[in-house]
Amino acid sequence: MGQKAKSDQYFAALRANQSNPTAALVLEDGTVFTGFGFGAAAINTGEVCFNTSMTGYQEILTDPSYAGQIITFTFPHIGNVGINDHDFETDIPLALGLIVRQPVTKPASWRATNDLDSWLKTNRLPGISGIDTRALTRRIRDLGAPRGTLCHSPEGAIDYDALLEKAARWPGLKKMDLAREITCETAYDWRQGSWQLDRSAYRKTAAEYKVVAMDFGCKHNILRCLEDAGCAVHVVPSTTTADEILTLEPDGVFLSNGPGDPAATAAHAGPQIAKLIDQNIPIFGICIGHQLIALALGAKTHKMERGHRGANHPVKDLETGKIEITSQNHGFVVDPDSLPDSLTVSHISLFDHSIEGLRHTNKPAFCVQYHPESSPGPHDSRYLFDRFTDLMKKTKAEYAAP
Repeated sequence: MGQKAKSDQYFAALRANQSNPTAALVLEDGTVFTGFGFGAAAINTGEVCFNTSMTGYQEILTDPSYAGQIITFTFPHIGNVGINDHDFETDIPLALGLIVRQPVTKPASWRATNDLDSWLKTNRLPGISGIDTRALTRRIRDLGAPRGTLCHSPEGAIDYDALLEKAARWPGLKKMDLAREITCETAYDWRQGSWQLDRSAYRKTAAEYKVVAMDFGCKHNILRCLEDAGCAVHVVPSTTTADEILTLEPDGVFLSNGPGDPAATAAHAGPQIAKLIDQNIPIFGICIGHQLIALALGAKTHKMERGHRGANHPVKDLETGKIEITSQNHGFVVDPDSLPDSLTVSHISLFDHSIEGLRHTNKPAFCVQYHPESSPGPHDSRYLFDRFTDLMKKTKAEYAAP
């Protein structure tokens, strides 16, 4: 069948689907999108957001930062590389579902060990295709990320009133401390570098620094990048106290990414982070880790209308003047008017000039809002992991000096 015939067949089915949908997305304001269901036959309610990345749907769906969210993919080709064993960002996906324009395609990659539809079924994640994702994305862009309920019913039994009630009753991400819910239950050592395609093996790097990583919903590729940079990483739950971390005698502390409202997580993690900063231990934070450093030192955060989610966000390093194209996923941001004198802005977004990086003025602590591990995304910001090891090296030398 030729490409035009396939296209005609798809849009004919799309028109027919208007009266016989097998899936629906109902937003809190009563807006209804109907389409074709795929993945698990399930109903999930959460915040509906969009991601503009052109690749990396497996990494995005397994990023713990998407807990509580239903993801709209603006790129049309979802499913074409399948699912493989090496690109998971967590063991169990925490996103609530996905929304796409075109039907999920079969895998056409030598790396694939499973197809997306089967993987979604295994992990109880519903999906919907055949809707106008451009209209939905514009709605989110103009009015903010709404609460919504996604339903996949293979028999077409969809109760729209019930779905609307679920969407309206869901409390939203504000004031949610999701990091406490998804953090690791017990501490563990991470021993895995980045995957090397040419060798079909994980990179092995000699460890020079002992790093304790506080898990607020950490992506695996962040830990791999720390390993590549020469860090022996010991991961601890987000509720670990500063005294417990200090007992481990780390060379540095890493504060991971994670979901939910950072102000809610800071209620218990903030005082511990402030104590660690006061001890002059090198600290590096990413995403919610960045926000928690700011909150621990007296700044404030607020929820963004639409958030930053994609792999093409330009960020300017104010210290060097260089522009980085970054991977981002966040719905909260640090309020620039609330910054204490102890923090200075190191990076800003060239989209909206929001804060993308902070540096302590007299303590060895820095952080960025975006994702330098870039999984998926460009590698412009990988230097930040070396900046962290350089900071640990410098701090160790200062303490070793007579």
